[in-house]
Amino acid sequence: MAKCNKYCNDKDPSRLNKVGGQAVLEGVMMKAGSRTVTTCRKDDGSLVVTDAEFHSVRKKHKILNIPILRGIINMVEMLILSYKTLGASADALDLDDGKKKEEGKESATVTVIMIISMILGVALSIGLFIVLPNLISGLVKYLSNDTVSPTWLAVIEGVSKVLIFLSYLFLVGLIPDIKRTFMYHGAEHKSIACFESGTELTPANAKSYTRFHPRCGTSFMFVMILLGVAVGMIINNAFPDLGRIYLILIRIGILPLVIGLGYEFIMFAGKHDNAFTRALSAPGLWVQRLTTKEPTEDMLEVAITSIKCALRDEFPEFRDFYENREWEPKVEEITEEITEKADEESAPEEEIKNDEVL
Repeated sequence: MAKCNKYCNDKDPSRLNKVGGQAVLEGVMMKAGSRTVTTCRKDDGSLVVTDAEFHSVRKKHKILNIPILRGIINMVEMLILSYKTLGASADALDLDDGKKKEEGKESATVTVIMIISMILGVALSIGLFIVLPNLISGLVKYLSNDTVSPTWLAVIEGVSKVLIFLSYLFLVGLIPDIKRTFMYHGAEHKSIACFESGTELTPANAKSYTRFHPRCGTSFMFVMILLGVAVGMIINNAFPDLGRIYLILIRIGILPLVIGLGYEFIMFAGKHDNAFTRALSAPGLWVQRLTTKEPTEDMLEVAITSIKCALRDEFPEFRDFYENREWEPKVEEITEEITEKADEESAPEEEIKNDEVL
């Protein structure tokens, strides 16, 4: 199969926007409707699949579906879902050193840590992409004795945001575990592109598709930065003598509006392939060269498993796979593993007894 470089070629309209995903620790989460499925690959090569329901508040309250507002709601919901999914992948990989939580009871400590992490993450984002660029433009204004125009100060602030964003992505991509997550990110995009094309969903077929997706969160972030530059020009020219702290507060205050506008563009670009959307999507797709890497076929298998389990009504064989929970070890395997561990634990005692006899 020839490599599909352009994402929107030969798309099946009935499959567009039907499934979305997220790369997690050694795996991929796929969301189809209210169903979210996370598949992870353990060190022994086996797969672990977890299923959950996530119902958007927008379905209960139709007024929340109006343009702009729906993007703000979606952002909040995706942050919540992301943290839940990362927690599920950590549990699936036994990153708690084998300590299992009591069934039906979530650890209060883990919940508190996740909430604190979310707050710190938002604070870091505001600091890096709003406060710091604003301070840089303020420094330029001070060093130039206030001779730089408000428009150019907004441009300087925007360039600072872009450079900070790209530097951050490049540096975190050097971390081995993050690099593997970026490979799973590529697997997520390739498998979705293969599914939306109507081609048979296999690792070999998905491998030939592009790893760049117009609805990606990376593109969304970059679109928000570009929108922030445009908004900054308006604010700087409307309030040229406003103090730095007030400019920062205004930027934070209008952030929900920028998020809403960015969401509308990303959804529009995902449904339309023309010169206009391609031109505006190009910077975001380019940035995905940093946040996605070419995956291996076993990573594509993980992503495809999540898609087919999330859409198991369309893939009957995966309905059986999920309902039979075929990835879970059988009773015989568990019994054998317990026996082996018991033998290993008893071995040192026998050695001690033998030493005493000697």
